[in-house]
Amino acid sequence: MATSVQASAPRGFKARLASRAGNVWHLLVKELISLWRDRALLILVLYAFTAAIYIQATGMKHDLNRATVGVVDEDNSALSHAILDALLPPRFQPAIALEPGEVDKGMDAARYTFVLNFPPNFQSDVLAGRAPSVQLLIDATALMQAGLGATDISGIFQQEVNRFVSRTGRDMATPAELKIRVAFNQGLESSWFTGTMGLITNITMLSVLLAGAALIREREHGTLEHLLVLPVHPSEIMLAKILANGAVILVGTTFSILVVLKGVMGMEIAGSVGLFLLGTALYLFFTAALGIFLGTLSGSMPQFGLLFFLIVLPMNMLSGGFTPLESMPQWLQTVMQASPSTQFVAFAQAILYRGAGMETVWPRFLATFAIGMLFFLVALVRFRKFLAAQQ
Repeated sequence: MATSVQASAPRGFKARLASRAGNVWHLLVKELISLWRDRALLILVLYAFTAAIYIQATGMKHDLNRATVGVVDEDNSALSHAILDALLPPRFQPAIALEPGEVDKGMDAARYTFVLNFPPNFQSDVLAGRAPSVQLLIDATALMQAGLGATDISGIFQQEVNRFVSRTGRDMATPAELKIRVAFNQGLESSWFTGTMGLITNITMLSVLLAGAALIREREHGTLEHLLVLPVHPSEIMLAKILANGAVILVGTTFSILVVLKGVMGMEIAGSVGLFLLGTALYLFFTAALGIFLGTLSGSMPQFGLLFFLIVLPMNMLSGGFTPLESMPQWLQTVMQASPSTQFVAFAQAILYRGAGMETVWPRFLATFAIGMLFFLVALVRFRKFLAAQQ
């Protein structure tokens, strides 16, 4: 008799586990079908992982691109020509020769971001060691181009002067030489950075939005009452919504990395895409649970949108993706370490930019999983109370 009871217990547990797994599977399929029928949300998902990434990456450049240059060359020497010839595309457009009286008019009309003015006898003064001054006028209304261009032109100017003087056999005092080596993005392609950060941002925002919208859609369409009369647990309903919407986000993320970032934009993915997707899956438990939590607090999509702007946007902005954490106050840095979004940005950049492996990012994975599961349980308690209030 004892043997029979002991043998039946595992069978009963397995049957309950199989029943719950079946419930979650059927609810998951229902969620995917509901999303497929919601054309507006479906179009939003497709746009967010394709065109939105490309536009964000290429629409706003963080590097110098085709800057306009005018030049007043009163010296017309080999040295001034060498400096102008070194202003190469794609950073600069070919320099346009100007007369002194045309400078103010051209700058006022915003035709030139930079104007170089070489004085007479510039080359001979350089060779004589008289340190002549060359004027560089900058239109600072194009602030990003102005700052980057001023640095580039200064470097090019000094490099060409040194090279020209060295060819004459004269000695120049050079106490030290600074050699710069760029790591993790040797081409200094800002579109790779902005595109990846756009993807990371869209993962957070869409996963919260889809999960919250799924719950509100159930209530607005009257299908939530149907779920309440079924023999399913609140945890099964919530888990199905998280898995279904998380699967959609993961598929979109994979497509965006392989097709948009790597295929269209030519980004060099330093690390493992599979490892990044694993970390993303852990992170999605938090964001989807957050979406459901906000959905239980909202009576409609406009209310959900207000809560979304108040919580998700600041969380994104303070995650370290837009500005480095080091530039924030120390107390804020400490607080944001408790946010899975901060952990997500950190390990995403480590994997995709620097090629980090599991041995490097596992503390971030563990923190994301722990905080995400804790919030999942908090959201589940709130979800149970929400369903009880609907009955």
